[in-house]
Amino acid sequence: MTEEVLINVGPGETRVAVVQDGRPIEVVLERTMEDEFQQKSGRAGHSIIGNIFLGRVQRVLPGMQAAFVDVGLERAGFLGAREARCLCELTGLDEGVLPPISACVREGEAILVQVVKDPISDKGARLSANVTLAGRLLVLVPNQSGVVLSRRIEDEAERERLLEVVGEMAEKLAAMGVTGEPAGFIVRTAAIGTTPEELAADARSLASEWARVREVEGRSRPPSLVFHDLDPVARTLRDHVGMETGRVLIDDAEAFAEAQRYCRQTMPQLIERLHLFNGPGELFSLYDVEGQIENALEARVELDSGGWITIEATEALTAIDVNSGKYTASTGLEDTSVRINLEAVEEIIHQVRLRGTGGLIVIDFIHMNDPANNEKVIEALNQGFERDRVPTQISGMSEFGIVQMTRKRVREPLDKLLTEAAYPRGRPRRKTCATVANDLLRRVVREAQLSPGRPITARAAAEVVDWLERGNPNLLERLRRRIAGPVTLVAGSGYGREQLDVGAVN
Repeated sequence: MTEEVLINVGPGETRVAVVQDGRPIEVVLERTMEDEFQQKSGRAGHSIIGNIFLGRVQRVLPGMQAAFVDVGLERAGFLGAREARCLCELTGLDEGVLPPISACVREGEAILVQVVKDPISDKGARLSANVTLAGRLLVLVPNQSGVVLSRRIEDEAERERLLEVVGEMAEKLAAMGVTGEPAGFIVRTAAIGTTPEELAADARSLASEWARVREVEGRSRPPSLVFHDLDPVARTLRDHVGMETGRVLIDDAEAFAEAQRYCRQTMPQLIERLHLFNGPGELFSLYDVEGQIENALEARVELDSGGWITIEATEALTAIDVNSGKYTASTGLEDTSVRINLEAVEEIIHQVRLRGTGGLIVIDFIHMNDPANNEKVIEALNQGFERDRVPTQISGMSEFGIVQMTRKRVREPLDKLLTEAAYPRGRPRRKTCATVANDLLRRVVREAQLSPGRPITARAAAEVVDWLERGNPNLLERLRRRIAGPVTLVAGSGYGREQLDVGAVN
């Protein structure tokens, strides 16, 4: 299996594509936000996962076993009893028993919390009081002891080695007072095959970072940010790049230099795999990433056999329906069902990961009579999702051919990021003004590269031009700093939202 990581940096958003065997399997998008949001979140970017805030408990809701915490963002964050358990004042509770939320937090109390899920739609960020700091090899877990290994570290000999090495290291750090308080570690998949010296260096770096968090917390008043996670490029290197990654392509010189700096500090053995992409063509034209993103916004996905799957997202769940179409196996209906279902499994795994689908997923497979065939489909589904970075749980198949599964929801899926409900009649969803505007910015940059120094005129729908000029002038400023020639935006008469026209002026 060959793996590559593509990082496309634009004036308004950074996009990351993880490619395996020539096919994009994950797409991560982070947008540059307004300065006010940047000050509150601590970073110009869409995702605030990993950021740590000193928050103020607004409301405690015993009926919901949760609390709302003001962290200085537009909406208060949600803190459940499970995520607040580490603050519980009660003792002697069994591991599986949740304490009452009122025993964990009190209204008006200042507490340290971390964002574990971005704000989604009208919901605030999901928070946890069980704060952690992620490094490339390890995750520091303050106020807890012990060592936990990633579930993707499967080799037993390596598991035993890592448990021994990291366990001894954690004891030494605690005895030396390096962390300043008890701390445990989660060993990441990237730690496979690393030396004790590399693990110790990562641990010391995390301990120093935690000391800085405590220092900032001590001189802050809630609500305030006390730690923000890495920027999108460095975080991509930390979380997505490992020894199995063949190369990392970055299409922006400044971001490339930043990536080199991060690699020199934390993963020097991989720095030779970083490459600055200068064409020909656009980075996301490689492996048809742009086309894959467009297809991921559609409900219907064709299968090579002539069948298809339909993916429909609702507020409660995502429903996936498998259809055989005109395909019929010569050996009968049962073989037809098995072959289509197994083909659909591969595409479902790909689409769920590519789209960033999370939460409850219900799959309606074509009915099969033989229980052994049902097991074959479930086994293929389980094996396929073992490669997924995001935790999943898959149930057995019901008598009606229904499979239920859950996939941890860590960020908004692509369709929620890029589209919105379309009114009045028409397509169920359409691209947002932000999505079209960022496409416009990329086209301007592309045209400026083809025609350096020449004036560029960009025509778009009035609402898209207004979104840029009045709502996000900082993005236009970034654009103008990036290209050599002048840019003029024109509200095109009669232009539909997704209609764009960009060209250099002779």
